[in-house]
Amino acid sequence: MVALGRSAHVPDARARDVGHGAGTRALRVVVVAESYLPYLSGVTVSTEVLVKGLGARGNSVLLVAPRPQAGAEVGTTGAIGPDPEIVWLPSYQLPRPVPKDYRMPWPTSGERALRKALAFEPDVIHTQSPFVAGLFARRVARRAGVPLVWTQHTRYTDYRHYLSAFASVGGVVMARYLDRFALSCDAVIAPSTDLAADVRGRLGERAKPLVRAVPTGIDAKRLVELEPTDQRTRHGWPADSVVAVTAGRLAPEKSVETVLEGFALARSEEPRLRMVVIGDGPSARGLQERAEAPDLRGHVVFLGQRPRLETLAAVKGCDVFLFASQTETQGLVLVESLACGVPVVAVAAPGVGDSITDGVDGHIVEERPSSERSSALARALVALARDPERRRAMGLAGQHNAVRFSVDLRLGQVEDLYREAISQLKT
Repeated sequence: MVALGRSAHVPDARARDVGHGAGTRALRVVVVAESYLPYLSGVTVSTEVLVKGLGARGNSVLLVAPRPQAGAEVGTTGAIGPDPEIVWLPSYQLPRPVPKDYRMPWPTSGERALRKALAFEPDVIHTQSPFVAGLFARRVARRAGVPLVWTQHTRYTDYRHYLSAFASVGGVVMARYLDRFALSCDAVIAPSTDLAADVRGRLGERAKPLVRAVPTGIDAKRLVELEPTDQRTRHGWPADSVVAVTAGRLAPEKSVETVLEGFALARSEEPRLRMVVIGDGPSARGLQERAEAPDLRGHVVFLGQRPRLETLAAVKGCDVFLFASQTETQGLVLVESLACGVPVVAVAAPGVGDSITDGVDGHIVEERPSSERSSALARALVALARDPERRRAMGLAGQHNAVRFSVDLRLGQVEDLYREAISQLKT
């Protein structure tokens, strides 16, 4: 394995006509993913938006990703654009608590993919992970003599609780590894300004890559036109019910229990409230058991994991979106909810302020003290439940504000960063 350090590009690499005066030339991009469809997550949504969106803008894209389970349909999250050329890496299913359909590439495989990636003659390599995919991507970039770009989709140290007794040491080791990997890249994309500032702060004054905050783009117009699924009719709830919703992975790091407790407190004051939970994960059983307690029984439904557009149609059929995760880099579902015209009540966390304009299209409640998060959510939810005109105004503002996350705008920023990295490498 090559030692981590600043990219050591080959000096006799093929020359590129990219730089001053070449800003509109189409690019050839190899995107390397550590997880992909049919596994559904914010990262796989972002990856499909990237590869299809770059293709729709006239670029050539090769995707390198772990092969799905035999017989599984890759499917789509609904991203707009042509399907990229794909090279599959041999993969395997990790044991629990890793979700079903999450396939990991074998660390020792990839020679065929390496040959295909080099034959593609890329202008830039863009990795979605710093681990197996990242090391493979760096190898391709060095061999091809082109820039390596990394999008840090995840705050990995926030997942150290899965290491149990080794959580503390594991968090330190992980942080050091991430910094070293970032220093081996030519550019790092952070999906929020908070994370971009964190990356710059961690790297300090050392020689470091370009760091840019570029959130994942959405097709806001499509979500505005999406037909909602009325959750009152579907579940036989009264017509005057006010329906809260949350969607995402049901896992400790997503703090869904905070949302559920907040809803329970709110419902004790406003009995018209109902709730829909969309997603699956290791916390699902415990959450479902909590929902069977007398104060919530019959008022909370769990829809499980649903396809992305079906999920968003369900969100659009609700009145308020609740969110308490403290581990996001962007919280893509927040922007999607706003584009659906559903105001958001969220606990303050990295990236939340980039998506929500507090008091305009949603409410951001304080994250500290942690013991007060549920009650803070409850207060904001009750206020909105009792003010339909405020909900409507916030919904319209959210749809207006979500336009700033348009796919074309955000992918244009990604292309600009690619070209900046290419030009910097040539100097």
